Amino acid sequence: MTGRDPSEPVIPDFGEASDCVQENRLFCPDWVRDNWDDVLQPALLQHIKLTVIAVAVGFVIAFACALVARRLRIFERPFDLISALLYTIPSLALFQLLVPVTGLSVTTVEVALVSYTLLILFRNIMVGLRAVPADVREAARGMGMSGRQILWRVELPLALPAIMAGIRIATVSTIALATVAAFVIPEGLGRPIFLALRQFFNTELIVASALAVGLALAADALLVLLQRALTPWTRVRSAA
Repeated sequence: MTGRDPSEPVIPDFGEASDCVQENRLFCPDWVRDNWDDVLQPALLQHIKLTVIAVAVGFVIAFACALVARRLRIFERPFDLISALLYTIPSLALFQLLVPVTGLSVTTVEVALVSYTLLILFRNIMVGLRAVPADVREAARGMGMSGRQILWRVELPLALPAIMAGIRIATVSTIALATVAAFVIPEGLGRPIFLALRQFFNTELIVASALAVGLALAADALLVLLQRALTPWTRVRSAA
C-alpha cells in the first residue's frame, strides 16, 4: 500500500468536487457557493450572536459599575485592577481556566469574551462622564434638575462620544477573540478557519478569514453611523 506524501495538502472530501477544489487552488468560487448555506452563513450568524451577547452583557456590567464608581470613588480602583487583570490573561488560558467550571459550552466562551470587554468599556464610560464640564452640571442643578435627570439628560449625552468609542473598540476586539472560541465550541467563524488550517484548504481559510475581517469593518462602520445619529450636535459644532 502506497502512503500519501506528508507534504501534500489534505483536501476535504466534498463528494463531487470541482477540479479547483481537488487541486486546492487559491480560491474556488464554486466551493463558496455550494457551502454558503450549510457552512459559512451559519458560522457568520453564530459569530455575530457571540459578539452581540458579549458586548451587550459587558456594557451593562461596565455601565453599572461606572455609576457605582461615580458615587463611591473607593470602588473604582479595585474594579479597574480586576478588569485589567482579566484583560491580560491570554484567551486560550482563560478558556482553560473556565472549562472545569462551566464545561465546553457557550457559557465558557461568553464569560471569557465579556471579561475582555470590561476594561475597555468601564474606562471609556468613566472618561466620558468625567469630561462633562462642572459648570454644565451646576447649570443643570440651577434649572432644578435632580441627580438622575442630570445623569440621563446632561452627562450621558455629553459622554456619548467616549462611550461609543469604547463600544467600537470592544466590538472589534470581541469579533477577533471570538474566532478562538472554536477551541471550545464548534461555533463562529473560528471553526471553518481552524478546519481549513488543519486540512490545508485555501478557499475555506480565505473566505472565513475575510468574513471575520469584513464583519469587524462592518460593525465599526455601523457603530460610527449610530454615534453620528445619536450626537447630531457634534456635526453642527464641527461645521461651525
